[in-house]
Amino acid sequence: MSFASSRGPYPTTRMRRLRASTFARALVREHGLTPADFILPVFVLEGSGEREAVPSMPGVERLSVDLLVELAKEAHGLGIPAIALFPVVPAERKSLQAEEAYSADGLAQRAVRALKDAVPELGVMTDVALDPFTTHGQDGIIDDDGYVLNDITKDVLVKQALSHAEAGADVVAPSDMMDGRIGAIRELLEAEGHVNTLIMSYAAKYASSYYGPFRDAVGSAGNIKGGNKFSYQMDPANSDEALHECALDLAEGADMIMVKPGMPYLDIVRRVKDELKAPTFAYQVSGEYAMHKAAFANGWLQEEVVMLESLLSFKRAGCDGILTYFALDAARALQ
Repeated sequence: MSFASSRGPYPTTRMRRLRASTFARALVREHGLTPADFILPVFVLEGSGEREAVPSMPGVERLSVDLLVELAKEAHGLGIPAIALFPVVPAERKSLQAEEAYSADGLAQRAVRALKDAVPELGVMTDVALDPFTTHGQDGIIDDDGYVLNDITKDVLVKQALSHAEAGADVVAPSDMMDGRIGAIRELLEAEGHVNTLIMSYAAKYASSYYGPFRDAVGSAGNIKGGNKFSYQMDPANSDEALHECALDLAEGADMIMVKPGMPYLDIVRRVKDELKAPTFAYQVSGEYAMHKAAFANGWLQEEVVMLESLLSFKRAGCDGILTYFALDAARALQ
């Protein structure tokens, strides 16, 4: 252990002295939460005046663009700086080549334009990945054996990212885990004049079992039909590999990096932040949210204090910001 305390032994040092009063605890508190720490993930669907509950994520709804705009205004009013947009694509628009992903008139692109028109100060982050758009639910183009092809997928992702930037997205967030896609996206964004479009890379995205409710929400769970994403998402057993992934994406032009999932992987956040010193985010994913909500509903845990404690753990681990479905409730609690 490299740490060596410079304090004297008990009773010269009583660690409890600084815990004995409210004012002292406040003065020496090392980390804190504000609404500015949150990014709110949202699900958008076709239509007008449409809302659909996500059964496995109590309190979360899929919203049509008009209702999403109203939610965005609320988020902005609470001090949340950005939302992360995930489209729910109708089955008839899914295909093997995921052409809908880069359509200028696609659902995500239309939602971005509406959000930037209505709440221009709110940051809009878009998901760059193909799983909502493929008939098989994988994050890329597959061969006859079902293997996701890296370089062909990368080419489609680049088109998708550019279409988001052209629609007005402030941040494009590749979540696909294809090799080389950050550099290719950055190169095209620069060439097309989108020099201030940020890239938040899902740099260390693990092949986790915590994603189930999210796949229900975007409608890809039925398409993947029990398949897995082991050939491109990271093995949960690996830690050193995450540093290589993050360092490569930063070298290719990522402005920010993300670790996903969140609480079960805070050791990865700490290593990434300590060693790379880059803006680092984590995603408190759908499974984490669903577990908490189930415990709250059963009266096993106190909702507000546990929610805030869970989010504070991200800050303590080194996160600059947190993607969380609790963003609205947490922001309200912090007012």
